[in-house]
Amino acid sequence: MNTILTGHAREGAYDVLLGDLDVSDVKRFQDDSIWPYFERLRKEDPIHYCQDSPYGPYWSITKYHDIVAVNMTHGVFSSEQGVTIVDLPEEYWTPSFIKMSPPKHGEQRNTISPIVAPENLAKLEGLIRRRVKAVLDGLPRNEPFDWVDKVSIELTTQMLATLFDFPFEDRRLLTYWSDVAATTPRTGHEIDTWEKRRVVLSGCLDYFTRLWNERKNAEPHADLISMMAHSPATRNMEPREFLGNLILLIVGGNDTTRNSMSGSVLFMNQNPSELRKLRETPRLVSSAVSEIIRYQTPIAHMRRTATVDIVIGNKHIRRGDKVVMWYISGNRDDEAIDQADSFIIDRKNPRQHLSFGFGIHRCVGRHLAELQLRILWEEMLNRRLDIKVVGDPERVASNFVHGYSALPVQMAA
Repeated sequence: MNTILTGHAREGAYDVLLGDLDVSDVKRFQDDSIWPYFERLRKEDPIHYCQDSPYGPYWSITKYHDIVAVNMTHGVFSSEQGVTIVDLPEEYWTPSFIKMSPPKHGEQRNTISPIVAPENLAKLEGLIRRRVKAVLDGLPRNEPFDWVDKVSIELTTQMLATLFDFPFEDRRLLTYWSDVAATTPRTGHEIDTWEKRRVVLSGCLDYFTRLWNERKNAEPHADLISMMAHSPATRNMEPREFLGNLILLIVGGNDTTRNSMSGSVLFMNQNPSELRKLRETPRLVSSAVSEIIRYQTPIAHMRRTATVDIVIGNKHIRRGDKVVMWYISGNRDDEAIDQADSFIIDRKNPRQHLSFGFGIHRCVGRHLAELQLRILWEEMLNRRLDIKVVGDPERVASNFVHGYSALPVQMAA
């Protein structure tokens, strides 16, 4: 981390009037200067109202236990108006089961959940390990390369292709669609209008519709498209709802694992004593995986909308107000997590984190994400790989996906 930048960010965070503080600014996520702004909110105003932002007025929930409470009361804090701080124009809205309430939410979620059930993960473990070995053994030695592209994207995209039974040669389309789906249009970017985003995602829908039509007329198989095509809860979805669920599954299956894989290498380089600890005691790998996911927090926030007037922390939240749970802040709340700003792989309770959410919307694929990350580090340890970060990471310009577009590294022979 750039200490000069961090110092300037801390000054800036405490210079602005509390009422004017807006933690949604994507530039602060991209340059990694967001931390002191959340630190200030946790200390001074943990339930904070921002009247003026590019996304309209919103409440910030910044402390661990408050975030859990909001997550667990889905009847009061609803996801039906969307799960990100962005209000999509109506014509670009796509429903999905994460934006639904019971019973429809549970019916659709239960349709796809068998693919990440323990018995299926046990079947996938051998395949994941073979792929990890192949990717690691094919990496260049003694020359810089991009870990994000060569490892993180490649492994997660291969897994997504397997889950969807998607044509393997076209698997990088899944990465592209995931990136576009998670993008808020902005000037100077490839996707600078909502219409351009719609056109790209229409291509995604067309491709998957062909797969759907093939599988709905075939015998059921254990892939996500076949599961949805044959389930009473999902087989009659309108195209827009089908696209919404595709986006949810692609982004959910891609970003958590991909960005945690990238963050893991960065954090071990920044904390060499923790890497040494892991090498000396490889059985800590499962604990390390949980700490990596906490420390990275690959989804920075989830949004809800209040369905009734309610008081939290002496703040009066009105029906219809936008409420943003900043997981990235709650995971650094030192009143809930000891030394929360430190990366410690042998914590007493490493699974205590917010990265997968809580309640009915808890990440359905969390165990698969942990499995992929665990196998990657087991195989890296087995090979005694010495991977050095040789340049600054490039972070994505997003306040939703907390991740990396590039991480330059070099590996010794």
